[in-house]
Amino acid sequence: MSDGKGRGKGLAGRLTAYGDPGFAQFLRNSFLLARGYGPEVFDRPVVAICDTGSDYNPCHATAPQLVEAISRGVTMAGGLPMVFPTISLHESFAHPTSMFLRNLMSMDTEEMLKALPLDAAVLIGGCDKTIPAQLMGAISADVPTLSVAVGPMLTGSHEGERLGACTDCRRLWVEHRAGALDEAALNAAQSQLMASHGTCMVMGTASTMACLAEVLGFMLPGGASIPAVHSERLRHAEASGRRAVEMARAGGPTPREMLTPASVRNAAVTLQALGGSTNAAIHLAAILGRAGLRFDLAELGAIGAATPILADLKPVGRAYMQDFHAAGGLPALLRELAGAGHFDSDTPTADGRRWSQVLEALPDWRDPGVIRPAGDPVVAGGAIAVLRGSLAPGGAIIKQAAMTEGLRAHEGPALVFDGLADLDARIDDPGLDVTPDSVLVLRNVGPVGGPGMPEAGLIPIPRKLAATGLRDMVRISDARMSGTAYGAVVLHVSPEAAVGGPLALVRDGDRIRLDVAAGTLDLLVDDAELERRRAGWRAPPVPRRGYARLYATTVQQADLGCDFDFLAAPGDE
Repeated sequence: MSDGKGRGKGLAGRLTAYGDPGFAQFLRNSFLLARGYGPEVFDRPVVAICDTGSDYNPCHATAPQLVEAISRGVTMAGGLPMVFPTISLHESFAHPTSMFLRNLMSMDTEEMLKALPLDAAVLIGGCDKTIPAQLMGAISADVPTLSVAVGPMLTGSHEGERLGACTDCRRLWVEHRAGALDEAALNAAQSQLMASHGTCMVMGTASTMACLAEVLGFMLPGGASIPAVHSERLRHAEASGRRAVEMARAGGPTPREMLTPASVRNAAVTLQALGGSTNAAIHLAAILGRAGLRFDLAELGAIGAATPILADLKPVGRAYMQDFHAAGGLPALLRELAGAGHFDSDTPTADGRRWSQVLEALPDWRDPGVIRPAGDPVVAGGAIAVLRGSLAPGGAIIKQAAMTEGLRAHEGPALVFDGLADLDARIDDPGLDVTPDSVLVLRNVGPVGGPGMPEAGLIPIPRKLAATGLRDMVRISDARMSGTAYGAVVLHVSPEAAVGGPLALVRDGDRIRLDVAAGTLDLLVDDAELERRRAGWRAPPVPRRGYARLYATTVQQADLGCDFDFLAAPGDE
């Protein structure tokens, strides 16, 4: 029985529009019989399972096993599992960047959730942009949804040194660029950087977004940190299938019901306490935008200043995700935060309980060496700081907990690179006019300029300086950087250069002042001079066709989550 909008229970919902609903149901049932389904399944609640496995996504190599486990859970609970694909995104296998395709994946997810006959959905995600894309689509479709992450990799070991992607990938590459690590030694370590299937095993974007999905109530408690290759990951998937059937029968909760001011604030607190990825600020803004809500960057900064970093995880700390899981995982960290008054535990979880009930039922144990007590944090506060000023009137962010402390207040002359080609051509030029006091500026790599805002914000230290032992200097861009990265890197400068933001007007030698404690980023050039420069500025050409044109003409700026303007609102009811 349809509700008039194409929705209904089980396989009787969302019938194809032939103009004859009875024939549409008859034809659908005929195809189901052809597939080998007996008529007994026709009245069961349907749980759709999104399979994002792909040969181009090594992080999702375990997706087939997760599909099987979720399906088993659905069947055990009396539901009918139905598997469907969407596009799959991997950060290292998408040109120019997977972020360029995040919104396309969200649209793919949304439209499938609206088109297919289903009562609930379980979405398998993991590598950086997949979980946010799926949550964006699920919120717009507003059908009962759970998220299952593929989980993080296990660490490797080389010559007695523990290694993990991708913080150690970047560290070793920096040493190689500086001439301190030869190619043979780099290649010898490479096979141990990613020792198992799964996502990066540090608190990068993948693990950060899995944790935030759990906090917001889209993932069963304890699920974010389970290693990809542990049997517990399959048991979690099976439990997710069973819970999805309960949600299908109840008709909820729906994604928009899970997004409340308290749950959103909890997500910001958790992001800061984890020392999580800077990318999460963009993804949270896009996720909330799909529900018609605004993510407040100023509030994120204020929360950060008051929230201790309790997870001793790379790139801010020392440990890896498998250590975090063994130490008690996200629920143990949330209990510490709740006990110190930072976390509102009267918010719902994905299993139907309140966080207070989940935390109360936890074993009274955690490893304080990995999940630190609130009174003895890794850093007292301020994982991610929000900056504003004449160079970033729409805001910018910096992962201050992962930068050199002496650079938190810095003024120096700008050295400008006009895009990635210019950066590649000049950054290692022996004649480059650069000193440790220089402020490296990379522009035209934002949402429009990139396109897609690639993870290029971690501008390499010029080789001539790296060879002297320098490992950090102030870098500014309208790009992003990997959540696994570190350094004095100002990101997401808004508005970006490609739409005429102040970054477009910076010239070599201009003085730039960064003051993280004050939350300011200023270009020390008078307004009259900037107006003269603006008169000569021209916007880049718009792509002529296809998705690139759609992207360039509708994408919003970083502070709004880089979503398309026509998607950033609740979907059709």
